[in-house]
Amino acid sequence: MRLATIKLHGAEVAGIVTEKGILPIHALNAAKGTAWKENLYDLIVEDQLKGLTGWYNYSGKEELAELSGTVPYEKVEYAPLYRNPRRIFGIGLNYVDHAGDIGDAAPQGFPGSFFKMADTLIGPGDEIHMPAMKEALKTTAEAELGVILGKDCRDVSEENWLDAVAGYTTILDMTEESILKGNEFLKGNPRYLCIVKNFPTFFSFGPQLVTPDEVPDVLKLEVQSVHNGEVYAKNVVANMTHRPARLVSLHSSIQGWLAGDILSTGTPRAFGLADGDIAECRIYGPDGFSMEPLVNPVVDLKKHPEKA
Repeated sequence: MRLATIKLHGAEVAGIVTEKGILPIHALNAAKGTAWKENLYDLIVEDQLKGLTGWYNYSGKEELAELSGTVPYEKVEYAPLYRNPRRIFGIGLNYVDHAGDIGDAAPQGFPGSFFKMADTLIGPGDEIHMPAMKEALKTTAEAELGVILGKDCRDVSEENWLDAVAGYTTILDMTEESILKGNEFLKGNPRYLCIVKNFPTFFSFGPQLVTPDEVPDVLKLEVQSVHNGEVYAKNVVANMTHRPARLVSLHSSIQGWLAGDILSTGTPRAFGLADGDIAECRIYGPDGFSMEPLVNPVVDLKKHPEKA
């Protein structure tokens, strides 16, 4: 099953992806007399997603085609999947190719990890803002596979990691790389990682959540960093230094997981941004599998201070 959050009548509402469009969950509740949560975050936190997925796979997919209220794709305006996750957790240098880009080695024993604040979050079609501050001279974007955690948990084994997962999504994670590496204004320092990851608009999230049953082998997914419509870099999840099972398990034994937490698993390669660019994350898999692409325009606040 696939879900999304769309903008409808001035609100942001969760819906189920169908062949014809997005059916808001409130329309499903009205038609079936059910009481599914109508906000995607609440649906995850209240542990309703597995039940809804079970209904969808048993008979719901066919039933949805008969219900009214579907928003056709030509009228769909996506929002972020949800606005206020309690935690966003990122993984750096998780592909050897990307580590080489910035002259570093891929971390072996433990992954390179960092937190992002919820107020960095934007959704599909929203503007990525390159910072106005003088020290910010090179903003980069990173296409990544996102893992959405489905429950509060600790000490999850690698064998059972999927028990903790609500689904997958596409992510664009931004970095102010010039501050991290250094420039004419200051010397770079890896301790600046939290600073360079947490400018406003530096985390784009969505447009669809794909439940794990639709992805038979996550290791076969191909993540593509796409710059102005051209594939800049791509790699398969199997080539991660630290694969999703280890990331979920390891961090469950450190900070633990809370339902709705977002894990961004690392990028094949980052690309530099300029005013007017289009950044995109695409994810594909075997047998024609694909996720809905995540696309965001780029605005340089040095050139457009009125948008700050």
